[in-house]
Amino acid sequence: MPGVPQQSSADLIKLAGEQLSELVRAEVALAKAELQDKAAKTAVSAGLFGAAGVSVFWAGAALAAAAVLGLALVLPAWLAALATAGGLLLIAAVLALAGRWRLRRAGSPVPQRALRGLRADLATLTHPAADAAHLERM
Repeated sequence: MPGVPQQSSADLIKLAGEQLSELVRAEVALAKAELQDKAAKTAVSAGLFGAAGVSVFWAGAALAAAAVLGLALVLPAWLAALATAGGLLLIAAVLALAGRWRLRRAGSPVPQRALRGLRADLATLTHPAADAAHLERM
């Protein structure tokens, strides 16, 4: 064809290799970004679980003594201690459920978008004719 530069097979293979390298780098960058996002969400969930643990410890140490002593003025000491422990366990359960809810919202740690892209790239490399026919129909 006049006006269209002809490239040698070696040039085309070199170009394909460069494009493949660029594609792999882009997919790896996408996977890293997706994993960082998921790690941040998971860190918040872990922080909530940690806060629940710390809250149980300090609340159990400081407030339990005060509550038991306060309730012991109107109830038998054993009942005051039991009521205080029940309240502290209720607080711990609410914090743990909040952490679990946030962890489930974060989703799977697997980078789904990057995997879909890699699967599509692999399909294109292994079946280029089928992919070209699909693109022509679009």
